[in-house]
Amino acid sequence: MSTEATPLVFKFATEDWEFEQIHRLNYRTFVEEIPQHQASPTHRLVDKFHAENTYLICLCDQKIVGMLAARGNRPFSLDHKVPELDKHLPASRTICEIRLLAIDKKHRGARGGQILSGILALLWQHGVEKGYDLAVISGTVRQLKLYQHLGFVPFGPVVGTGEAQFQPMFVTLETFETTAREFLRNSPAKSFQPSAVNFLPGPVTVRREVRRAFEQAPESHRSESFTADFDATRKLLRELTNAAHVQLMMGSGTLANDAIAAQLSQITGHGVVLINGEFGNRLIDAARRSDLRFETLSFPWGESIDLVMLRQKLGRIPAPAWLWCVHCETSTGVVNDIELLGQMCREHGVKLCVDAISSIGTMDVDLSGVHLASCASGKGLRSYPGLAMVFHNHDIKPDGDRLPRYLDIGYYAEQGGIPFTFSSNLLHALHAALRRVNWQKRFTETVETSAWLRMKLGEMGFDLVGTDALNSPAAITIELPSDVKSVEFGKLMQESGFLLSCNSEYLRRRNWIQICLMGEIPREKVTALVNALRRAWQKRARGETVVLGAVKT
Repeated sequence: MSTEATPLVFKFATEDWEFEQIHRLNYRTFVEEIPQHQASPTHRLVDKFHAENTYLICLCDQKIVGMLAARGNRPFSLDHKVPELDKHLPASRTICEIRLLAIDKKHRGARGGQILSGILALLWQHGVEKGYDLAVISGTVRQLKLYQHLGFVPFGPVVGTGEAQFQPMFVTLETFETTAREFLRNSPAKSFQPSAVNFLPGPVTVRREVRRAFEQAPESHRSESFTADFDATRKLLRELTNAAHVQLMMGSGTLANDAIAAQLSQITGHGVVLINGEFGNRLIDAARRSDLRFETLSFPWGESIDLVMLRQKLGRIPAPAWLWCVHCETSTGVVNDIELLGQMCREHGVKLCVDAISSIGTMDVDLSGVHLASCASGKGLRSYPGLAMVFHNHDIKPDGDRLPRYLDIGYYAEQGGIPFTFSSNLLHALHAALRRVNWQKRFTETVETSAWLRMKLGEMGFDLVGTDALNSPAAITIELPSDVKSVEFGKLMQESGFLLSCNSEYLRRRNWIQICLMGEIPREKVTALVNALRRAWQKRARGETVVLGAVKT
């Protein structure tokens, strides 16, 4: 494969072999090409701030072809070159210094623009995450036009001598936000998307050990080792939810709900489907497609289920048989209290069924009193999407006369849970996501982060959906004002390094946007998101209209 066809990888340097290549690229650039330092027989140059630098690198076939270093500790190298440096800079800023921008000579042709674009995108992400709002640089005078195009402002005299002359410059985050984004959008690297922090409801960011487990060689679903991992995974799921049984299926959460609908079709009597959001509507769709006999009880989106109205509804139905609802209504973040619903169902002899797709793994869920419950692997369980789950607390017999084979939960139980071909990769990933997890610690941390985030959003003036109801710690829905379009705002946040949920039809229709904490998201990433949202909202407060990629007055 030619180097032009080899994919470029942009990342933060972490490995010893990467640092060794950094030292050698540093030497080739700042000794052999720009004679800033003395030659050395080792042909490597270790930067004097190496221990404090964060290196942003571009790899091509395991070789570093571009790099840049960022550092926030004072004194900077510019402090030693420019007396009273801060007098040249805007006041009250969080400053970092950018240094050692280098692209290997062999890759400065057609791919040079891609390499620079990717490194700048990574720099943007790093600055947002660290909270830097001003960067200083000693830019080589050879590339002065490029730096100015990116929004850097020269100040003070040129430093250095001979062929190693540098112009001190600074750039504010606001300027870089506009000029650098435009540069990236128009650069040759149109297919490059910088790594963004994932605040989607799914698929979520997974841990390294989950990725490694998924990447194992596939194995037969009839092998002893697969069966052992399969049984261990089901045991962990039962322990997590207090359910007596769980069946795993190849598919999404929709498949799990269709399997529940198939089971409900075997029950004589009417049921009730509760709706207070988009996913309650989807339960209605599943019930209709399975030709179930049922009635609905609807409540406004963002509001809790009225238990008095539900009790009256159950009292009007002759011999009600089942009740089906969503536990965490992902569309609004509202949590329906399945403990109270379970008590009411027991009073009326009704079987409670629950869509727990967005609650299991994000909060403490007890399914011991539930008839049937659905879940999926790609949300709160923090694995890859592709596995559906149906939990149950009773023995289920197969029904080969009426139910499709793939939806027959009793058939799964009869076959030891593995009636059909099953992906070992997805199974091993889910097993890795579940084992050695301190669930109570995870739940507590999610609640604390969510409470802090909700407080910050409220302080900024965001209108949160469902504030008067019980809310999920992992799903926060924001109703944007009419002058800020949710899809455009979501794209703006993505360009700023954050993936928020905005593209679902029900979100677009209501001009809503969502921040979800279902995946592996460190607290500092949430802080960085708050900083980015604050900058966007401050622009709006100044009478500016936030639009995609720019700010229009």
